[in-house]
Amino acid sequence: MNPLVKIIIEAGPLVAFFLSNWLAGIFWATGIFMAATVVALLLSWILTRKLAVMPLISAGFVAVFGVLTLWLHDETFIKVKVTLINALFGVLLLGGLLFGQTFLKYVMGEAIKMTEAGWRALTIRWGIFFIIVAIVNEVVWRMVTTDTWVNFKVALLPVTLVFALSQAPMMTKHMIQDDPKSPQ
Repeated sequence: MNPLVKIIIEAGPLVAFFLSNWLAGIFWATGIFMAATVVALLLSWILTRKLAVMPLISAGFVAVFGVLTLWLHDETFIKVKVTLINALFGVLLLGGLLFGQTFLKYVMGEAIKMTEAGWRALTIRWGIFFIIVAIVNEVVWRMVTTDTWVNFKVALLPVTLVFALSQAPMMTKHMIQDDPKSPQ
């Protein structure tokens, strides 16, 4: 899939959430976020005929915590979703290392060929990043208004993008180059 199309599909639900919150409030935004997540998954499936694990897990969390938010009319659930999903990813990545598993390699291994040391370093960095995001979200949603929290949530997208780009030098250092003499 074209990287620009992928970013648009993945960012679409978040943009819909932000705009809906701005126009109609957190409960409408939650419902629209849920619907936009389903649309993003469908578009991804239509374009690639496969669904990545992380967006599926995220969609599950959006569905469960979105329904709880709307059903109980309590915005706490959609706020806590960010904490729990990031904590889950962080714990899975770092916990996997304790058992000799670099789960990021399973998620990204088709697209990137790196040494085991590279996968381990990248897994540690992403694991710590996810744990930090979970902690910061937990502090932020308890200390600010809902509208300010929504702005924080939207700001997480560019922060995550900058973090991902900042990993490029380390990843490049650990890349495995294809042997030009080997048959394709």
